[in-house]
Amino acid sequence: MMKHKPCNACRDSLALLRALDFSIQETVLYLDAYPDCQEALAYYHKLVCERDALMSSYQEQCGPLSIYGNRSKTSWDWVNGPWPWEIEANE
Repeated sequence: MMKHKPCNACRDSLALLRALDFSIQETVLYLDAYPDCQEALAYYHKLVCERDALMSSYQEQCGPLSIYGNRSKTSWDWVNGPWPWEIEANE
């Protein structure tokens, strides 16, 4: 089984995923306080859509980001690493 190789694009995508996760979490906290804010709700859905698209792209190019990202029906790609937290160490 071929291992996915770390690259600048993978590292950049992972950084953007982290930023999106942070933005989503902050928006959720705002929505907890202001649940009727339609602008915040629209922003939340925009961020989630961006994250879903980036996650899909990341997993196609760089491999699964979590155990839930293994999409192959014939192989367990999660072990083909590097692990998402090891990209910098494996360059």
